[in-house]
Amino acid sequence: MEYCSGKVKDIQIAYIGGGSRGWAWTFMTDLAMEESISGTIRLYDIDEEAARRNQVIGTHLMSRTEAKGDWKFEVRTTLEDVLTGADFVVISILPGTFDEMESDVHLPERLGIWQSVGDTAGPGGMIRALRAVPMFVEIAEAIRDYAPEAWVINYTNPMSLLVKTLYTVFPEIKAFGCCHEVFGTQKVLKGIYEEETCDKVEDWHDVTVNVIGINHFTWFTEASCHGHDLFPIYRDYIQKHFEEGYTAGIAPQDKGWMDDVFACRHRVKMDLFNRFGAIAAAGDRHLAEFMPGDEYLKDPETAREWMFNLTPVSWRREDLQRRLARSERLLNGEEEIELKPTGEEGILLIKALLGLTRVVSNVNIPNYALQIPNLPAEAIVETNAVFSCNSVRPVAAGALPEEILRLIQPHVENHERICKAAMMAMDIVSAEECHALVYEAFMNDPLTMGHHPSEAQVRELVNDMIANTAAYLPEGWKE
Repeated sequence: MEYCSGKVKDIQIAYIGGGSRGWAWTFMTDLAMEESISGTIRLYDIDEEAARRNQVIGTHLMSRTEAKGDWKFEVRTTLEDVLTGADFVVISILPGTFDEMESDVHLPERLGIWQSVGDTAGPGGMIRALRAVPMFVEIAEAIRDYAPEAWVINYTNPMSLLVKTLYTVFPEIKAFGCCHEVFGTQKVLKGIYEEETCDKVEDWHDVTVNVIGINHFTWFTEASCHGHDLFPIYRDYIQKHFEEGYTAGIAPQDKGWMDDVFACRHRVKMDLFNRFGAIAAAGDRHLAEFMPGDEYLKDPETAREWMFNLTPVSWRREDLQRRLARSERLLNGEEEIELKPTGEEGILLIKALLGLTRVVSNVNIPNYALQIPNLPAEAIVETNAVFSCNSVRPVAAGALPEEILRLIQPHVENHERICKAAMMAMDIVSAEECHALVYEAFMNDPLTMGHHPSEAQVRELVNDMIANTAAYLPEGWKE
C-alpha cells in the first residue's frame, strides 16, 4: 500500500465469493463513490465465469466519468493466489444451493416449525452451518497460511457460527462480521423521533446506541438523538401506534405492501420492547426466529398478524433468475448501476482500518474483552467497536438484562454444539457423536421446542435434513 496526501493507493482486497450477483455490485458501488482509496479487487469464486462477469462489470463501473474510485478487477483461481499479499479479505458466499436451502427452510414445516429466513437460527440456520463451517475451515487455514496479517470481513450467515469458526481455526486472525440489521433499527428510531418531535435528523448516524447481543438478536439498551433519550419517545409511540406498527414509507392505500417478502411494520420489535424494556435491533423476520415457536411464528397467519412475512425459497429462486438477467444486462451495457450510497459501511470500516478516519460501528467478534460480561469469553457477540488505524477495539456494552440473557443463552449454547459437531465430522470422529450434538441443539432451540415435538420426531427431522445436505458435508457424517 502507498499513503499519499490523505489517500491510500494499491490496496489489495481478496473477495471470496467474488461472483456474487448482488452484494458484489453493492461493494463495487461503494468503491466507485470513494476517492480516498484505490487498488485491486481480486475476485475468487467456485463459479469462475460469474467472477469473470463481475470483473467486466466492475471495470466498466470504474470507467464511468462520474465514478470517483480507481480500482482494477482481477480474477484469481485459487485461494493461495487470491490471498497472497492481500491487505483485506471479504467473504460473501452462499453455502450450498437453493436446493439445500429448500430443505433448511421448509422441511421443518412438517412439524409445524415455520421459519421466516432460515439462515441464522432455528433448524435452517443450524443445518446451513453444518455445510458452511467446513468451507470456513478451509478459508481460515488459507488465510493463516497466505494472508495472516490481513483484516477479514465476513458477510456470510450464519454470522456468529462462521466468525466463531474463523477464530477456532486461526485464533490470531483479525476477523469480524458485518451486519446492517442494526442500521435498519437506527433508521426506524430516526423516523419515529422526527415524527414525534418534528426535529429533522439529517443522518441516521445521529441516532447513537449501545449495541448488545448476538447477530440478528441484537438489542439497544441505550439510544439517543440530538440530546434526547429515545426510550420514552419510543415507548410513547408504541402506545399510540402498536396496532398499525411503524408505517413510514408505506402509503395507506398501498394494499399490496405485504406482498414484499422483506416487509414488516416492526410490531415484533414493539412487543419485545413492551415485554423486556430494551429495543430489539434487527428485522422482525430475524427476531421472530430466536423466540419460542409458539409466539410470532406459530404459523404463517400468526406472522401476518404481526405484520411481517416469511421468505420462501421459491422467492429466492425467482430472485436469482432476476439477478442473472440483470447481470446479463450489466455485462452487455444495457443497464448501468446507479451510483448512490448503498447504506453499507464496509468501505467506511476499511478506511478507518487504514487510518483515514475513526468510526464506531456494530461488529461481531469474540467476547474476549468481556464486552458482555455475563456471556462466555468464547461467544461471538455483537456490540459496538471503535475502528481506527489497524485496530478494532470492542466497546464495553455492559451485562445483558437477565430476562434477555435467558433468551440469548440457548442460542450461544447451540453455537458451541453446532461448531463442535461440524468440526468433529471433518476429523471423522464419530457420526453418532456428531448427530447427537445436533439432536441436542434442536431440542434446545426455542423455535423448535415452541412446537413441542417429540424427541423421535426431532431425530427423524435432523436425520432427513442432514441427508438432504449430504453433498456438502464431510465424510464424518456418513460413517
